[in-house]
Amino acid sequence: MNEAPAPQKADAAPSLDNPDLYFNRDLSILEFNRRVLALADDPHVPLLERLRFLTIVSNNLDEFFEVRMAGLLQRRKFGAGPSGPDMLGPNLEIEAVAKMAHEIISAQYRCLNQRLLPALAKEGIRLLRRREWQAAQRRWISSYFQSEVLPLLTPLSLDPAHPFPKVQNKGLNFAIALEGQDAYGRHSPIAIVQAPRILSRIIQIPTHLAGPHDFVFLSSIIHEHVQTLFPGLTIQGFYQFRVTRNSELFVDEEEVDNLLDALADELPMRPFGEAVRLEVASNCPREVIDYLLKHFELGEDNLYSLLGPVNLSRLAAIIDMVPRHDLLFPPFVPGLPSVCTRPENIFAQLREAPILLHHPYQSFNPVLDFLRQAASDPQVIGIKQTLYRTTPDSPIIDALIEAAMAGKQVTAVVELKARFDEANNIRMAERLEEVGVQVVYGVVNHKVHAKMILVLRREEDGIRLYGHLGTGNYHPRNARIYTDLSLLTTHPDITADMNDLFMHITGMGKAPQLRCLLQSPFTMFSGIRDAIEAETRLGVKGRIIARVNALVEPDLIRALYRASQAGVEIDLVVRGACALRPGIPGVSECIRVRSIVGRFLEHSRVYYFGNDGHPKLWISSADWMGRNLFRRLEVAVPILDPDLRARILKETLQLYLEDDCNAWVMRANGTYDFLRKTPDAACKSAQDRLLEHYNRSSHHA
Repeated sequence: MNEAPAPQKADAAPSLDNPDLYFNRDLSILEFNRRVLALADDPHVPLLERLRFLTIVSNNLDEFFEVRMAGLLQRRKFGAGPSGPDMLGPNLEIEAVAKMAHEIISAQYRCLNQRLLPALAKEGIRLLRRREWQAAQRRWISSYFQSEVLPLLTPLSLDPAHPFPKVQNKGLNFAIALEGQDAYGRHSPIAIVQAPRILSRIIQIPTHLAGPHDFVFLSSIIHEHVQTLFPGLTIQGFYQFRVTRNSELFVDEEEVDNLLDALADELPMRPFGEAVRLEVASNCPREVIDYLLKHFELGEDNLYSLLGPVNLSRLAAIIDMVPRHDLLFPPFVPGLPSVCTRPENIFAQLREAPILLHHPYQSFNPVLDFLRQAASDPQVIGIKQTLYRTTPDSPIIDALIEAAMAGKQVTAVVELKARFDEANNIRMAERLEEVGVQVVYGVVNHKVHAKMILVLRREEDGIRLYGHLGTGNYHPRNARIYTDLSLLTTHPDITADMNDLFMHITGMGKAPQLRCLLQSPFTMFSGIRDAIEAETRLGVKGRIIARVNALVEPDLIRALYRASQAGVEIDLVVRGACALRPGIPGVSECIRVRSIVGRFLEHSRVYYFGNDGHPKLWISSADWMGRNLFRRLEVAVPILDPDLRARILKETLQLYLEDDCNAWVMRANGTYDFLRKTPDAACKSAQDRLLEHYNRSSHHA
């Protein structure tokens, strides 16, 4: 990990191109996972929620290796040089990333073994090892193995006629050390058994044979009965292993005739990309490890030896199987603004005033109602919507289908390349096309990440446009666990810009001259940079507050450094990766960076600029990253209503700057300090305060 640069001499003009001024993006992503893991280790978090956070870290690390580490290994393979402003280079970066990842994973298993499993056992939630099984339990487990597991297993003893099987990405596998001759007089020292994905990894023992919440691992059941798979041979060892593979899809959009067909052809190959990580149980002997590393063409820095099951994400199943609400966060009912409880339709309400929703504290239902009413309203003649992540059976899709079947003109911009949602999006696109929805697949080489719905309604004075813009996906389930903002409006400039954008996406003409929206890849970067530079010219009178998931774009970081050098007070709430180093003398003394990690995943993007007493504020789906600003179609919408602007400033920025409960403050070297020193009941959690506020002030969905 790079240390903070040494202080500059008073008369020196620091070069803002100095690599020491930038923290590595991948290391910063891993630092975020340290903060999530701290929640799993926090005794003041409900116990089953701690288990959930532990599994979230596993899911995050899986994606990190599938995408980020895979990319680093590719760059090293082809001899690429440094690509980020930190100039670390693939060799040094892989070394640093592997070191930090090993540290995090070791801490994760210590948390599981030393704290979570004992705490769960005290609550009567037990993961029984084989040595703990009682006679009656063994009989039931044996019966379960014979009926549910054995028929699906395919033991494979390795020899020239039985080569090493294709091991799927993140599948559960077992290496079996064998001794003895088979029926043909041959000896194979090793065999492979793959656990079919259809089998549950965690199995609950019937309560009449055990405690109320006793579970066993599938791996333990197979281990106990592995001799059944190799009759006449002696089992010398049974070792879990798991391989993570490169999961990026490679489709040359310029060379294919139909992107949907090309992606559909590529998806079956994803589980078998190049190996990037080998996880083995800690009891695996060195000779077996070396054999596996050689087979998967991996080095020692790709090896992770684990003191427990090789896939902790599977433990999340326990949370749903244990009805212990006292071990979860208290339930809440999302609120509704009073305007959304009135009987008249939502279009009449929007003609009076815009509606701002703050999820998950406020319900996502008004967005669904907006679309459902549009589908059934005979005066609505058209609907246009972007779809990045949702589900094929979503009520969003149902409403679009209903609208199309009612004869309305419906256009859906489906982003087929939303990572790990490609298969869902292909099914969704096909379902929409079947009923006559005009489906387009975004823009070649640019993901459509903007979140927009536009409704065209014929009224007495002509066609009126109604719009929804949000910071999050059209995914009702995510709207209960992600913090996001939704704006419903009929503002003529905003909705006209939205219509121009849809026309641009489908027609592919020149970029439209928008009235007030910022759009990537054309005007968003320059609009944000210009707003920063305007504050820089104000000097000590300037004020910038920004909230994003990631801040890694070097030119914006340099602009923020220049603003700090001019005396502008800058507060940044950055959930995940942050390449900017705060608090460096002569460079970033006026910049403070914090990350909020709590019950909900912070997802809103909000940009605030003081503008000499005439504040400007945008909400957006775009982080301050190169991909969002230059390689995606994104939108930032200005909040023009002063009351709504003040509300967003308070709820998404000021409360978060006051948070001393879930806040982590970034140091110049890229590490973070937890702000809460003691479990003080008076500490200010932004999320808790918003839950309390909306519980008091809202009607409930």
